[in-house]
Amino acid sequence: MTTSSRNLGDLFDTFEREAFRLETLDDYSNSGNSGAYRSFLAGDPQPLDYNADWVEELRSHTERGKRVYRVHVLSRPLTDYLRFELGWGYRKNMSGGEEFFILDTTDGPNPLDGVPDFWLFDADSAVVMSYDGTGTYLGSEVQPAERTREFVRYRDMALARAEPFTDWWATYGA
Repeated sequence: MTTSSRNLGDLFDTFEREAFRLETLDDYSNSGNSGAYRSFLAGDPQPLDYNADWVEELRSHTERGKRVYRVHVLSRPLTDYLRFELGWGYRKNMSGGEEFFILDTTDGPNPLDGVPDFWLFDADSAVVMSYDGTGTYLGSEVQPAERTREFVRYRDMALARAEPFTDWWATYGA
């Protein structure tokens, strides 16, 4: 897998309207922030500076009127990692203006089965994110322009079936 992190970073620096993320995994625990995950599992309180750099980056975009949002496809019961990501990560990142939606497939088929994790910037550039079976990030690949419409369709399909995170969390959150 070729890692195009620099290209992904460039897209974060240059998008003009929106950055959308589709998450499909139940576990990203080997992709960073493992100390915070261990603290969560130990029942420690969330540090005040948790995710501070990402929250600041989010603010730099959302305060300029840009939208950063994501849909996570999942099913219940939540894995420990999802309880961490949603309970600590999503709730903290919302303070920077990021929006979250949940596509809960517990009671029905996954309409995006087989679709990889990706970022979509301004509906113009798609970047596929690759992970191994242990949640380890392997790299990212900017997709050819002719595939962009495919990822726009995935985004639209996910959003049409997802519900706002805060509503879902109030019912199912840990």
